[in-house]
Amino acid sequence: MPYKMIDLFAGCGGLEDGFLQSGRFEDIAAVEWLQPQVKTLIHRLKNRWNISDAEDRVMCFDIQKEEELFNGWDDDSVSPSRELLPNGKESRYKTGPYGKGLGLDYFVKKAGGIDIIIGGPPCQAYSVAGRVRDENGMRDDYRNYLFEHYLNVVNRYKPLVFIFENVPGMLSAMPDGTSITYLIEKGFESIGYEIIDDLKKYAKIDASEYGVPQNRERLIILGIRKDVCSNPQELLKDFYVNILPSYKVERKKTVEEAIGDLPALYPIINENSSPRRIGYTKADSNISCHKARHHSLRDVEIYGMLAEDIVSGRNEYIDSKSLSNLYEERVGAKSPIHRYHVLRKDEPSTTIISHLDRDGNRFIHYDPKQCRDITPREAARIQSFDDDFEFIGNQTDTYIMIGNAVPPVLAKCVAYAVSVVLDRLTGAL
Repeated sequence: MPYKMIDLFAGCGGLEDGFLQSGRFEDIAAVEWLQPQVKTLIHRLKNRWNISDAEDRVMCFDIQKEEELFNGWDDDSVSPSRELLPNGKESRYKTGPYGKGLGLDYFVKKAGGIDIIIGGPPCQAYSVAGRVRDENGMRDDYRNYLFEHYLNVVNRYKPLVFIFENVPGMLSAMPDGTSITYLIEKGFESIGYEIIDDLKKYAKIDASEYGVPQNRERLIILGIRKDVCSNPQELLKDFYVNILPSYKVERKKTVEEAIGDLPALYPIINENSSPRRIGYTKADSNISCHKARHHSLRDVEIYGMLAEDIVSGRNEYIDSKSLSNLYEERVGAKSPIHRYHVLRKDEPSTTIISHLDRDGNRFIHYDPKQCRDITPREAARIQSFDDDFEFIGNQTDTYIMIGNAVPPVLAKCVAYAVSVVLDRLTGAL
């Protein structure tokens, strides 16, 4: 019998897809408030997992509005609203709620309870990069405390376990002077759950060790309900030291293994080419989202030069200083960090990020003849999404969804490992 789960902060469904792929879990409900992500997850659940009522189960709703989230809502709006950012401005994203929603209580009651809650709040408020870019170090960002609503959902439905995923930057996040991880530990302890006593030592996971062609560190926090386990710390340590590592791969997957079979896309440069907009050939393929975006002639030349530098073995532009100097020389501006990086075809990729929607300079294709950054499908492959995973939205939406997702292959390994823990807790072994 599959274990019943709720997915919070579901995004486009990378974490949930991995759990479903394991065959050990079934979807009861999911919560996400951004429109492209919601539409993508609904599409995936209906077309890959044959969940006919996915429109109801996937709730386009703000998790901060807990009463309506639990009990349902009826909004007379005919269109979604805009996301309100911490600075008071509206983002480009369409969010819920609008229309009717049945609420989590309905689905949990229908399922006869749940066994696990999965998900993780948006990572931007905890990421080191986000804190560097923000003038207040993300201290004023409301997303710092979205975990409290995750906690409240856990408290309401009392699953046997939960999986809380986020970036390692959470370990050092202290928006009000108190460690976020301390607040999380004490918060879950107050509602009867226990997490590992040393997150830094045990909970940091590198996705590349689990078959994802990408160096991507994440925190995977397993919580166990204390009244169903006589020694939670013992089981938690077994999960991190033995159970989860048993799903590691023997050899890491490379970028070329991930994307090398996709059709090549070459720049179209002729005497009529605009120096501001260089297009690319189109793939003669049924694979979705494999379309290169336009680049300036300057970037096309730089991408080709940097990839050729590596292929030739000259390696003149592989250190931060030379890349920063190149940026200043070609762009005419200084940067505190180097802006260019060519993906090495014989290694895992660097971490795929949502910033790909605006800038692909750090994700340059290794083939010097293609002179471009990676396409959404290539990014999805590096994130371990199957080719039949379709993203509903424009190219910008797609890059963001992919960059923010949990790699499904990693999620599947976590799902297998968590199912072992649940088997022990329920006596199913």
